[in-house]
Formats: sequence, structure tokens, C-alpha cells
Amino acid sequence: MMSETIQLAHGSGGKLSHDLVQQIMLPAFSNPALNLLHDGAQLPVSGGRIAFSTDSFVVKPRFFPGGDIGKLAVCGTVNDVAMNGAIPLYLSAGFILEEGFPVDELRQIVASMGQAAIEAGVTIVTGDTKVVEKGAVDGIYINTSGLGFIPEGVTISPCRIKPGQDIFINGYIGDHSIAVMGERHGLTLPATVLSDCAPLAGLVKELLTAVPDIALLRDPTRGGVATTLNEIAGQAKVGIRMDETAIPIRPEVQAVCDILGFDPLYLANEGKVIVIAEPCHREKILETMRSHQYGVHARLIGTVVAQPAGQVGLQTAIGGMRLLDMLAGDQLPRIC
Repeated sequence: MMSETIQLAHGSGGKLSHDLVQQIMLPAFSNPALNLLHDGAQLPVSGGRIAFSTDSFVVKPRFFPGGDIGKLAVCGTVNDVAMNGAIPLYLSAGFILEEGFPVDELRQIVASMGQAAIEAGVTIVTGDTKVVEKGAVDGIYINTSGLGFIPEGVTISPCRIKPGQDIFINGYIGDHSIAVMGERHGLTLPATVLSDCAPLAGLVKELLTAVPDIALLRDPTRGGVATTLNEIAGQAKVGIRMDETAIPIRPEVQAVCDILGFDPLYLANEGKVIVIAEPCHREKILETMRSHQYGVHARLIGTVVAQPAGQVGLQTAIGGMRLLDMLAGDQLPRIC
């Protein structure tokens, strides 16, 4: 049952976020495009298909090692569009500003958005700005929406997942959450701990050029890898088995998690893509990912199994099996 008031954990991407969507949003807005609950909608238009996605960004602090709220706003929506197999083309940008917000800081954030858009190959074509009274928001919130074209022959959908398929990720997990948390709380962390915030459209395009038959793409942002794989397993009605020894985690990130009691499998990422495809494409996928700057540390991390349907298991380094559920609370609020 839903609680009577909204909690921070409703924005975590975990169980409470899932409940919010299932019990409040879907009953009001249900339609075939929305009900797939992918990273964006895939819509038919004259001459083909487009992908459309939207996201809002409230990260605290606004600047962190490896990025800022502006870069995050562009990369986050570009990546959501790309997860539909689309080539992102256009973005909108909406700003909610607090009275008294420093103009120089806004200029820096907007410049960061422009640089990220150039790297991603997208154009910011429309937008909106609202200013509210001091104290009504925490400085600045940004919403971005994106449109992209889905090439012919590309079909990205949980419906295409079946037992026996491989599961890949393009690199280290947990970097973004730890970088933001360290900056938020004034921790001194190794210089190697940076947000992985990056536009993945180029990597996805190269993957789909090399292997058009990829079944699913998904970016493990809020709720992390474990929650994202739980969503996939539930949507596709399959089981997922992961190999703990194959999951790429920086030793310094793991060390921070061990000290603070975090599980890196549930930490948000902003430059990672989970790829699911037939095992016959294994070598081609790894070769393509590792040849791209955002996939150098790509790994095969698991496989799709028939049972238990809807569940994710982690084969541990000592040979046991650990059941991974969706994120129950909120390890780090306002992470994106």
C-alpha cells in the first residue's frame, strides 16, 4: 500500500518508486507506449519510429568531481533516448531557478550543457525558465526532454529477452554515487573517484551497427544495476544470474562502500549501459565496447535464465547464491 505522504525514497528508483508508478501514475495515464515502462517511449511516425524521453535533475551538490547538474541533464536524457536504440537528435531544456541564484553559476551550468550537447551530437532547440521565491527550490532544477530516430531493423524491448542470452556492462559501477556523496559531505576521496556522467549515444550507435540484433539496452541509474536487472527480469518474466567476480568495481569505490555500508550494486550510474544479446554476438559486442572510450572496461557479467522468473541471483565469489531484490529504501537521495 502507498504511504499517505511522499518520501525521499519515492525518488530512489527502487521499490517505492515502482509503487508510485504502478499505483498512482499508470492508472491515470495508462496507454500502450507508457505501459512498457522503458527508458523512453518508442512511437510510430510517418517514415519510421522515434524515441521520446524526459527527465528532471535535482542533484545535490550541483557541481561534483566529473560533472555538474548541466552535464548530467544533457547526458541523462541523451542516454535514455539511446537506450531505445535511437540516435538522439533534439533536446528541450526547462529551468526552475530560485530567486537570488548566482548568474555566474547559471552561466557555468548552461555552458556545461552546451559542451555536453556538442559531444552527444544533439541540439537544444527549445526551453523554458521559471523563477520562484527564495527557499521554494534548492537553487536550480533542470528538466530535459529528448527526441531521436530509431534506425530500421533495430528493436529494443524486454519482450525480446529469453533464457541463454548474455548480459554485459560497459565499465565500472558506483562511481557517480560515490563522487557525488563525497562532494556532498566534504569527504577526501582518491582523485580517481569521478562521476561516470557521459553521453552514450555514440557507443550505442557503434554497438547497434556491429550487432543490430541486440535485444535490450538499459542504463542503470537510480537504484543501480541490481534494481535495473530486477525491473528487466520482472518485465521479461525471466530469471537473471550474475557473476560477482565479473562485475567491474573500482577498489577505491568498494573501499568507501565497505566503510559506509553501501552496496555498489544499488548505487546510481550515469554513464553505464546494460546490454542483453544472444551469446553468438559475445565477442563482437565486447570488441566494439572496448574499442570505445566509454566501454574500455566492458565485461560480461551474467546470463538470462528461465527460472526463477522475475528474480535476480548473484553467484558469489565463494560459490554461494545471493538473491538481489530491488532497492528498498534510498541509499543516496538526490543523486541525479
